[in-house]
Amino acid sequence: MPAHGLHFLWRNPRVADQFRTGVSLHSHTMHSEENMAFLPRYAHHIPGVSQTIRKHEATFRSHYGKELDYSRAWWTPPLPALDAESLERRQIQDLLQLPALVSLTDHDSITAGLNLHVMSPSSVAPISTEWTVPLGESFIHLGIHNLPAAEATAWMDHFRSWTASPNPDRLAELLAALHDIPEVLTVFNHPLWDEGLAGRDIHRQMVSRFLDRYGRWIHALELNGLRPWSENREVVVLAAARLLPIISGGDRHGREPNANVNLTRAASFSEFVAEVRQDQLSHVLFLPQYNGSLKLRCLETMADTLRDYPEYPGRVQWSDRIFFRQDNGEVANLTSLWRGAGPGIVRNFVTLLRVLEYRRVRNTLRHALAGRREYAS
Repeated sequence: MPAHGLHFLWRNPRVADQFRTGVSLHSHTMHSEENMAFLPRYAHHIPGVSQTIRKHEATFRSHYGKELDYSRAWWTPPLPALDAESLERRQIQDLLQLPALVSLTDHDSITAGLNLHVMSPSSVAPISTEWTVPLGESFIHLGIHNLPAAEATAWMDHFRSWTASPNPDRLAELLAALHDIPEVLTVFNHPLWDEGLAGRDIHRQMVSRFLDRYGRWIHALELNGLRPWSENREVVVLAAARLLPIISGGDRHGREPNANVNLTRAASFSEFVAEVRQDQLSHVLFLPQYNGSLKLRCLETMADTLRDYPEYPGRVQWSDRIFFRQDNGEVANLTSLWRGAGPGIVRNFVTLLRVLEYRRVRNTLRHALAGRREYAS
């Protein structure tokens, strides 16, 4: 029977005292390709933005004689692996006074973890990824943590091969094989988020069918630091019904460190995995930023992705970090495609979000949204 602790630092500031290590799970770096296929589905629900996007789509259709394929575009978070790991590590060390373990999980990539090992051969950073798993007309995300270094690249080849040609029986084989590696942790990330916009009921039915067939090889369900508490609370109920532990996952993309972490008495990541898998023990701690306005936090993340980073040559401007695959197969970023500052509406939108870089503006928004805390206690 799973045994978990659900903790909130603003309610118990000394909760970390009884633990040995803080664990940051599920965050993203510059190696994470964030597909933009979702953009029209979400943007068309926003008054004003919808009309503008439809206008640009019509212009593209008229000029090129075909629809604009958003699935050929993606953006990348700003931080390289070392800076992302340092950000997460510092928060745990400074806020909780604990040593830190950090698992970076870029979308369908292990480059961040491999780079950390190249830069520091003695690195104990786990090699992890967030695997996008298509299911019918939608998809889910699985956090695959702590792949064996010697086999990690081969595992990524397996994942890509399956994603290109999904097969239910083959998926069972892959998840069972991962389960047979004792140090690997397989987490169902934000399980109740209908990210593919299939519809709330359809998505939950899909999740139920997935867990019916593959749940024996899933080690925990994630409480996500960028999802609302109402949804996370439902995940707690789902985990209890499925006899699975809950686990943290901050899902950081910008410069705000993860809003939740795990607390453990383990000294290494493999020991932590054993604690979750074998003992079914997991202590999730939500940090103060989670108790703020989720809308403001998401806006701040967007501002982080659109600001300039002079310290990262070749990736200074936000348009350097958004890519498009052209008809000839070549990939180019928006800076080279636009050969300029880009469409006026885009420039205006970026300028508006960059106002959030000013502390006075952020503080004003925090005050205005103070009554919209994510977890009211």
